[in-house]
Amino acid sequence: MAITNLLATSNAIKLDGVTFLSSLSGKPNYYLARRFSQTTHRVQTSCCFRETSSKAVTSLVMPSSNSDGIGIVRFLKGKSYLVTGATGFLAKVLIEKLLRASPEIGNIFLLMRSNDQKSANQRLYDDIISSDLFKLLKQMHGCSYEAFMKTKLIPVIGDLGKDNLGIESEIADMISEEIDVIISCAGRTTFDDRYDSALSVNALGPGRLLSFGKECKKLKLFLHFSTVKKEGAVLETPLCIGENITSDLNIESELKLALEAVRKFRGSEEIKKLKELGFERAHHYAWENTYTFTKAMGESLIHSNRGDLPVVIIRPSIIESSYKEPFPGWIQGIRMADPIIVAYAKGQISALWGDSQSLTDTIPVDMVANATIAAMAKHDCGVPELKVYNVSSSSHANPLRLGMVMDLSYKYLCDSPLTEAVIDIERMKFHNSLECFLSSVSNTIRKKERETNNEGGGGLSMKGKRKLNYFESLARIYEPYMFFQARFEDSNSTSLIQEMSMEERKMFDFDVRGIDWKHYIVNVHLPGLKKEILSMKKTQ
Repeated sequence: MAITNLLATSNAIKLDGVTFLSSLSGKPNYYLARRFSQTTHRVQTSCCFRETSSKAVTSLVMPSSNSDGIGIVRFLKGKSYLVTGATGFLAKVLIEKLLRASPEIGNIFLLMRSNDQKSANQRLYDDIISSDLFKLLKQMHGCSYEAFMKTKLIPVIGDLGKDNLGIESEIADMISEEIDVIISCAGRTTFDDRYDSALSVNALGPGRLLSFGKECKKLKLFLHFSTVKKEGAVLETPLCIGENITSDLNIESELKLALEAVRKFRGSEEIKKLKELGFERAHHYAWENTYTFTKAMGESLIHSNRGDLPVVIIRPSIIESSYKEPFPGWIQGIRMADPIIVAYAKGQISALWGDSQSLTDTIPVDMVANATIAAMAKHDCGVPELKVYNVSSSSHANPLRLGMVMDLSYKYLCDSPLTEAVIDIERMKFHNSLECFLSSVSNTIRKKERETNNEGGGGLSMKGKRKLNYFESLARIYEPYMFFQARFEDSNSTSLIQEMSMEERKMFDFDVRGIDWKHYIVNVHLPGLKKEILSMKKTQ
């Protein structure tokens, strides 16, 4: 029985006697009732953002019939997906592009951790349907926007940390009959995460998702987002224990170590000790932090357990705000280098422990989404191979450097402060030792305390000492990125671009050679960051 019919009749999907897709609006279930006919709409250009023009949106929906290339739009039509991490930054941008590029896409099942279906539906509405990220889709579909979204996006209660993804067996069986592609986008991204949680989600989660995928009847591709060690040449080859990961690493032993720590520590000590354990184990195996270490384990498990299943690994570098799509500067949360910029804007720091010439390997989120879609279309043929794509900017002639980011931030912040208070900031200084950096931060904190309290000398207050400890912790966490000199090989990504038609390159652009970094930082990213900070303040 098709999933549309099963979802309409399954008691497991009903809430108070109403099918869950209908319960979002109280209207007939459009998912079951009909497919939306393809229409085109004019899209007005905002005076605030250089949004996609109406012509550009129309071209997304109706590519020319004589286009060749990979056949991306043809691939998208009718395909159904299971997406993990669906409310995260990257996944939301990917979902938006899939829906905008192909209104005739199939269903997108979104794995969500929720207590019940009602809360899952509400989360879908709050985090996705009502998000300003989707405003081009709102303009395209007009009054039918919500119905369109509820037809295409199906929240599924589950948990990547549980067997069979924590999905009820009947629902799991229904989904397994439907999906063509699994997109593994979930992950715990905190660099100093507690070790047990990071292992469960980042290391073991992809394996659980892979096991689920092997039970899917028509699955054509398993796509996983990964990361790599930030040093040397980063090749487009899969991570494998015994090859490019030391054979000394035993994942089962690491799990036992984490579980022993959970049993040993209780109360306020538990989180602190488990975070310390994650860093200790990562450094023991020469990884920068708990996040990259556990993600590497996850990729290695996919490589060793995939069997004949076609797999694509996407390895983005530092993902930041959108360059063009669906509009410039969209970002969710304070990401990667942004905490440093925010602290700089507030006058809390005027120095960094880092090298001004180090590479800031940044990639706009919309380019990652476009590369992902192109790679999915390329590997739709069912060939049982594993292909890795590094999506980055460091290997090109115009890489972005840390000193340039901070210089441009200084110029922008002088004219447009991120905070309401007017703060006299200085040009960022770079120190090659932690001691010099901490001395600079300590002097800044002491100066602010004197100005606030109108007092003379003296040491730091307790609050000042806590601030200093925070910045020391931040500096240690960010050290690998402040002295970053790795180079991502991207021959697979470059070949993928070359295989795309000119029309596909316009519609699904991820050629970083076209990025104007000065424009991106000053006119796109920093204004987007400022807007996000103001938005976060309103919701607090």
